[in-house]
Amino acid sequence: MEIVDRMALIGHEGAAVCSKSRKKIKNMAAYSSIVDSFAAHNNTMPLLRFITFLLLILSVQTSYGQSSAELKKRKDAINREIESLKKTRSKIDKNKKLSLSQITLLNAQIKLREEKIGTINSEIKMLDNKISTNTSEVKALQSDLSRLKKEYAKMILFAFRNQGAYNKMMFVFAAKDFNQAYMRLKYIQQVGKFRKSQAKYIETTQVTLKKQISILDENKRQKSDLLSDQLNEKQTLGKDKNEQSKILNNLTKQEKTLQAQLAKKQKEASSLNNAIQAAIRKEILAAQRRAAEKARLAEQARQAKLAAAAKAKATTTAKTPTPAAATKPAVKPASGSSVLASSPEDAKLSSSFMGNRGRLQKPAQGIVTQGFGQYKYKSNVTLFNPGINIKTAAGATVYAIFEGQVSQVFMVLNNYAVMVRHGEYFTIYSKLRSVSVSAGQKVSTRQAIGTVANDPSDGISEMQFQIWKGTKPVDPSGWVR
Repeated sequence: MEIVDRMALIGHEGAAVCSKSRKKIKNMAAYSSIVDSFAAHNNTMPLLRFITFLLLILSVQTSYGQSSAELKKRKDAINREIESLKKTRSKIDKNKKLSLSQITLLNAQIKLREEKIGTINSEIKMLDNKISTNTSEVKALQSDLSRLKKEYAKMILFAFRNQGAYNKMMFVFAAKDFNQAYMRLKYIQQVGKFRKSQAKYIETTQVTLKKQISILDENKRQKSDLLSDQLNEKQTLGKDKNEQSKILNNLTKQEKTLQAQLAKKQKEASSLNNAIQAAIRKEILAAQRRAAEKARLAEQARQAKLAAAAKAKATTTAKTPTPAAATKPAVKPASGSSVLASSPEDAKLSSSFMGNRGRLQKPAQGIVTQGFGQYKYKSNVTLFNPGINIKTAAGATVYAIFEGQVSQVFMVLNNYAVMVRHGEYFTIYSKLRSVSVSAGQKVSTRQAIGTVANDPSDGISEMQFQIWKGTKPVDPSGWVR
C-alpha cells in the first residue's frame, strides 16, 4: 500500500517534475536498459558457455589421460623387453660363438625399438593435439575475461554515477503502471547481488585460465622430453642395425657354422611340421569314420522306418495299387578338415575359439623373438616359421590358451610338443622340457601343460607356438596378446 500511495503522489505531481529530474529519470531508464541487456546476456549465456567449456576440458583431459596412460604402459613394457633381450644377448656374446640366435634376438630388439619409436610418435601426436586444444582454450578464456572486465567496468561506472537514492526512487515512480514499478523495485534490489555474482564469475574464469596455462606449459615440457627420447631411440636403432649387419657379415664368412645351424633349424622345423600334419590327418580320418558311422546308422534307421510304414500301408491297401513312396537320399558326411566341426559339440567349440580371437593370452610369459612368415638368412636360404617363437625365463610354465582336448604328445629332436584340438582348430606348443598332460585328456583354459626347454648351445629358453585351422597354419599374432 505504501508503494501504491507513493506512486499516486508522484502521479499527481508529475507535471511539476523539472527537466533535470526528467533527465535523471531518462538516465535511470537507460541504466535499466543497460543492466537488463547485460544481465540477460551475461547471467545465462556465459554461465552456460562456461559450464560447457569446463565439461569439454574435463572430457578432453580424461580421454587424453586414458590414452596417454596406455601408451606409457606399453612403452614401459617395451623397455623391459628390450633390457631382457640385451641381457640374453650379453650372455651369448660372452661365449664368443656366432649363432643365428644372436641375429634372432637382435632382430627382435630392433623390432621392439621401432615399436617404441612408433609409440613415442603417437604420444607426440597426442600432445600436439592437446597443446592445440589448450592453446585455443587459453585464447577463449582470455577473450572472455577481457570482455567480462570491460562490461563489468561499464556496469560499475554507470551504477556509481546513478547511485543516489533520489535517482532510484525516481526510476521506480516513473514506471507506466504498478506492475512495472514493482519489477523495477525488485530489479534494483537484485543489482547488487548481480554485481557480486559477476565479480565471482570473473575470479573463477581467472583461476581456470591460470590452470589451463599451467597445463599448456606442462604439455610443452612433456613434448620436449619425448622429442629428446625419440632422438636417442633413433640413434640407438641405427647402432643396432649396424651391429646386425656386422654379425650377418661374420656369419656369412663362417660358412660351415652357418650351414650347420641352418640345417639344424630346417630339420627341426621339418620334423615338427611332419608330426603335426600326420596328427591332423589322423584326427580328420577319425572324424570322418565317426561321421560315416553316424550317417550309416541314421540311414539304416530311416530305411527301417520306411519299410515298416510301407508294410503297414500294404495291409490296408492290398487291392488298390499305389505308386512307390519317394525316398530321400542319405546325407553325405562332411569332407576335408570341415569334418572336424561336423558334430554339434565340435562346431560349438570351434565357434567359441574363433569368437575369442584377439583376446587369448600368450601360452607363456615372455618376448616374441620371431613372428609368423618367411625369414631369409642367406641369398639362397629361406625358412618359414609357421608360428611365433617366445623367449621365456628358464623352465617357464606353458599354459593352454583355450579349452580343448589333447590330440597328441610327441617328441621332436629331444624336446616335447603338445597338440590340443579345439574343434576345427589346433594349437601346438613345442620345445618343451616336460609335459603334464597326455593324449585324449581334456584341458581347460590356462591349464598348465608343460615347461619350456633350454637350448644347451646358447642357453636360451624359447618355445614355439602355432595355430592351425584344419591342415593350414595361421598367424598366431592376431589371436593372442
